[in-house]
Amino acid sequence: MADRTNPQNKAAYGGPGWSPRTLAAAAEIGTLWSSCGIDSEFARLKSVLMHRPGNELLASHTDFNKVQMLDVLDVGRAQAQHDALVQAYRDHGVTVFDLGHPGNATPNQMFMADVFVMAPEGAIVARPASTIRAGEERWASQAIGRMGMPITKTIGGHGTFEGADLIWITPKLALVARGLRTNDEGFHQIEATLHAMGVRALQIQLPYGSMHLMGMLRILDNNLALCWQTRISHVAVDVLRDHGYEILWVPDEVEARDGFAFNMVTLGPRKVMTPSGNPISRKYYEDHGVECVMVDVSELGKASGAIGCLTGIIERELMANL
Repeated sequence: MADRTNPQNKAAYGGPGWSPRTLAAAAEIGTLWSSCGIDSEFARLKSVLMHRPGNELLASHTDFNKVQMLDVLDVGRAQAQHDALVQAYRDHGVTVFDLGHPGNATPNQMFMADVFVMAPEGAIVARPASTIRAGEERWASQAIGRMGMPITKTIGGHGTFEGADLIWITPKLALVARGLRTNDEGFHQIEATLHAMGVRALQIQLPYGSMHLMGMLRILDNNLALCWQTRISHVAVDVLRDHGYEILWVPDEVEARDGFAFNMVTLGPRKVMTPSGNPISRKYYEDHGVECVMVDVSELGKASGAIGCLTGIIERELMANL
């Protein structure tokens, strides 16, 4: 007869009734955790996290350069354009989650792509590089937790990392840029986190004076990339070609720079949400079989970002499941 006083006969100590947790973390998403995660830049976009800007944009009226903007913003017009962008996502079947109402929102809080990035097992919370944006990641963390999604890593120590510096090339390979916004320590923390998921992180260097990897590389399909030829590194181009990508080049640098024609989000294979008012770029994209959904973000662009920067990607169809 079993000794019932022996702790080893209790389920809590591994005895009869113990039920081991055997599923991998990724397999628990959608059951224990809310659905989230990406392993590509082009698969069907399912959900995003956005922040509707408020009176924090009034900081641009005092000194727009101090708050990392390009000009003075009209708050009402910026909000109306943001509302139209959110509606455009919903019109194309994308669920839009709202950040909520962060206390003491910084002027750049609306640029959600920078403050986290999704991986197959959940979110990696960023650590923005400037004092102007310090703490924005706190509100992203709260929103992600509130939505019931796992956070796999929060960048710490002296590491800095912004989500727009990571781009998925394949489900097992991501490029991570080292530059103004992401330092070596931040990269090494990302590298270790992705390695634990079976993903390789390859560091590339950004040119001096550039902001993010997102500003020189966009993925439009599993074999189609768009690159800014005077910004992209040779290493990144070699990686793309080695993995079977055809490369399209920015057709008009004026539209890319002044009209944010490059600052887009891929809604699905060869379908993008892109700023309106860039006829040369639009024709070029469409001539290469890329459908364009046009949204006016001209006022928001005065804050030095557009559709890609404003959009925190929560979930795409996972390539591993297709």
